[in-house]
Amino acid sequence: MDKSTEQFVLDIIEHGRDLTLATVRPDGYPQATTVSYASDGMRIYVGIGKESQKARNIRANSKVSLTINEDYKSWNDIKGVSIGGTARVLEAAEDVRHAAECMIKRYPQLLEWTKSNQRDDVVFLEIQPQVVSVLDYRKGFGHTDLVHV
Repeated sequence: MDKSTEQFVLDIIEHGRDLTLATVRPDGYPQATTVSYASDGMRIYVGIGKESQKARNIRANSKVSLTINEDYKSWNDIKGVSIGGTARVLEAAEDVRHAAECMIKRYPQLLEWTKSNQRDDVVFLEIQPQVVSVLDYRKGFGHTDLVHV
C-alpha cells in the first residue's frame, strides 16, 4: 500500500464514529452489527459482550469484515473503507490493557464505567486488516481501490 493510500485509510479509521462489524454465524450467514471502536494504527479494538453472538462467531471463525465511513453531505463526498481481516478475542493481560487504554483514550467516559462490575462481562477484540477497499467518490461515483495490508 502506498503512503498516500495508507494515510487515507488511517484518517478514515481515526475520524470515523462507529464501524459496522460483520462476523460469520454458525449457519454461514453474516451478522453485521454497529459498534464503537478504537485503534492503534491499523489495528482496531472493539469491546463486546463476553458471551455475545459476535464473540461466539469469532471464536468459531476469525474472519470478519467491517466498514467505516466519514460523514458526508453529498454523494460526491462519500469516503470510507471496507476492511476484510481477522479478529481475535484478547486474553493476555498486556493485550487487554493496551486495548483498554486505546478505548479510554478515545472514550474517556469509559473510565467511570470500568469501575463497575459490568467489565467482567466484556472482552476486547483485536482486528487485523488483511485487505482494504478504499471508497472515494471524489474520484468518481462508486470509485474503489483494493489494497493489501
